[in-house]
Amino acid sequence: MTSAQRVSDVSALAGRRIVLGVTGGIAAYKAVEIASRLKKAGADVRVIMTRAAASFVTPLTFREITGQPVAETMWGEPHHHVEHIALAEFAELVLVAPATANFIAKAAAGIADDMLTTSVLATRASLLIAPAMNTGMWENPVTQENVARLTARGVTVIPPAAGQLACGTTGAGRLPEPVEIVRVVEEYFSRTQSLVGRRILVTAAGTEEALDPVRFLGNRSTGRMGFAVAAEAARRGAQVVLVAGPTPLVTPVGVRRVDVRSARDMHAAVLAEYDSVDAVIKAAAVADYRPAEIAAHKIKKSDGELTLTLTRNPDILYELGQKKRHQILVGFAAETQNVAEYARGKLAKKNLDFIVANNVAEKDAGFGVPTNHVQIFYADGRAEDHPLMEKSELAGVILNRLEDLLKSSQKPAPLAGKGDHAQHGGRGESRNSCDEIS
Repeated sequence: MTSAQRVSDVSALAGRRIVLGVTGGIAAYKAVEIASRLKKAGADVRVIMTRAAASFVTPLTFREITGQPVAETMWGEPHHHVEHIALAEFAELVLVAPATANFIAKAAAGIADDMLTTSVLATRASLLIAPAMNTGMWENPVTQENVARLTARGVTVIPPAAGQLACGTTGAGRLPEPVEIVRVVEEYFSRTQSLVGRRILVTAAGTEEALDPVRFLGNRSTGRMGFAVAAEAARRGAQVVLVAGPTPLVTPVGVRRVDVRSARDMHAAVLAEYDSVDAVIKAAAVADYRPAEIAAHKIKKSDGELTLTLTRNPDILYELGQKKRHQILVGFAAETQNVAEYARGKLAKKNLDFIVANNVAEKDAGFGVPTNHVQIFYADGRAEDHPLMEKSELAGVILNRLEDLLKSSQKPAPLAGKGDHAQHGGRGESRNSCDEIS
């Protein structure tokens, strides 16, 4: 089978909405073939070009290939109402190829000074970039720091290939071949198919238990872990319900969000969805106790001590475990000591399929940081230790394990998992040219 046949037969791209960003490097001419392959594979492709990119390839070329207008500037005649927002909302995936060092720096800093960077900042779609530039620019610590910042935010980076560059030097910086870039896009959308037809409930963030109209009891949870899990599940095609406590985080694309405040609010929201879901991933930090009485007015400071009487909140996860029929239950255990002991106890008591445990006293793990170091304990006795990683990456690990359980289930009944594998996608080496202008 030829490479052209291979691309044209890719069903994973049929009907997918892809925004292709083209920046001002000599490799911009390769973006023409990328657009063509995506289009032939059935994708709906919209192109955004920087001003420098138009110096290498004309917008007319992309317009003829995609059958769609090409966005170049924020100030020209718009093709859509508020065009950068329309393109940002249209995209299921934003692919920037080539991505110059200049674009990478802007994206890492959140700069939005043209149509492409503004659309990237506005979109909730996944971002995939294929850097192409001079070797010195690619290896510069500033560029590497910017790439690391983007990766930490969940951006997928297709590493540049090594070889002779257009500027005459030899080294890393060549844009991978279009067929390889399209293959990575295909793999991305193939992953989104793995949970199609599944309904997954995710809880995230902490809860707030009111003391009076002004104050509350709470915790340090930001919701990052739960939101990352919800986003990854949606990318894999699941119908996702996200029950979230108070948090400023933005709702992931394709996720239905239910906002709650207290533990009792979350209890009601979760139970309302429970019967219709295949799995629950309970990443929220729910308050165990609440004030026995809520003052009608602000509690005023006095000379004496203030004594609070607390009462138990409903144990949501325990109740789900008692009601479990076909659902797979995943819990979290945030501990400060005896992590394995407490996690295993919670796993058994609450009738979970597996539990993700971490020591929140550990540096760079737990609440308020983008990374985590966890252990996963299973109902069948297995255990895994996962090194410190980004929460977005950990979300993928958790979903991989959940998929193992779902695949091992022959009928709607709770089962222990069978696999212990991670899913990986390979990338081959390829060739292209370098250098950037904008």
